[in-house]
Amino acid sequence: MDLKLKNKNALVCGSTQGIGKATALVLAREGANVTLVARNREKLKKVLAELKEGGNHSYIVADFSNPRDLQEQVIKFIENRHGFHILINNTGGPRSGDILNASLEEFEKAFTQHLKCNHVLAQSTIPFMKEAGFGRIINVISTSVKEPIPGLGVSNTIRGAVGNWSKTLATELGPFGITVNNILPGFTETERLTEIIKIKAAKEEKSFEEMSEIMKNYTPAKRFAEPKELADVITFLSSELASYVNGINVPIDGGRTKSL
Repeated sequence: MDLKLKNKNALVCGSTQGIGKATALVLAREGANVTLVARNREKLKKVLAELKEGGNHSYIVADFSNPRDLQEQVIKFIENRHGFHILINNTGGPRSGDILNASLEEFEKAFTQHLKCNHVLAQSTIPFMKEAGFGRIINVISTSVKEPIPGLGVSNTIRGAVGNWSKTLATELGPFGITVNNILPGFTETERLTEIIKIKAAKEEKSFEEMSEIMKNYTPAKRFAEPKELADVITFLSSELASYVNGINVPIDGGRTKSL
C-alpha cells in the first residue's frame, strides 16, 4: 500500500526510544523526511544513523521541560530548513503514584511537558500545514482517557486534558485539510512499561516476571505490544489515506480497554 508519504516532512518527538523511535523509523521507511526531537544529542545521532538512507533526515535538541525553548528551536529550524506536514506529539509519561499523594509540582511538570509542549509545537507547525493544504497531528496519550488506570493519578488527569485539547483543535483545523487524532497505547514494551511493572511488583511483593505475566493477562492478546505495532497505526494516520479520520481516540491495546 502506498501511503503517499514521500517528500512529506515529519516532526517526531521523543524519538530516541520506544514508540517515538519506532514511529520515526517507519515514517522514514515510507519515504517521509523525518526530524527527530529529544534532549540527548548523542542518542539523537544514533537514531538518525538508523533512518533509511535517501531521506532528508535531521534532528533538533530540545528539552520538554522548557516549552518556550522547544518552540524557539523548532521555529528556528523551520525558518532555516523547512516546515512540517506531520507532527507526532510524544513524550514520557508522568511518574506513577496515587493521585492523593501527588504534589502540585508533579501536576505542573506533567501539564508543561504534555499539554503546553503539544500546544507550542502545534502553533509552530500549523501555519505551514495550512499553506500546504495538508496536515497531520497525532498525539500519543493513553487508554486512561477512556478508563483511568489505577496508580497513574497524574497521568490520568493530564492525558484527559490533552484529549480534550486535541478534540477542540481537530474541530478548528478540519476546514484546512488538517486532522488531529490521538492514539491510546496499551501495555507496550518500552522503558516506561518496565518502570510501571517494577513499581507494581514491589507494591504487591511479586517478582518482575510474575507481575509481567499478570499484566499480559489483562488483555485478550495475552502479550505486550511492540512499539512498531503502534508506529504502523501512527504512520497510517499520518498519511493521505486517513484524510477523513479526524478528532478521534484510537486504542491500540490488544482489546484491554473494556469500553467501546
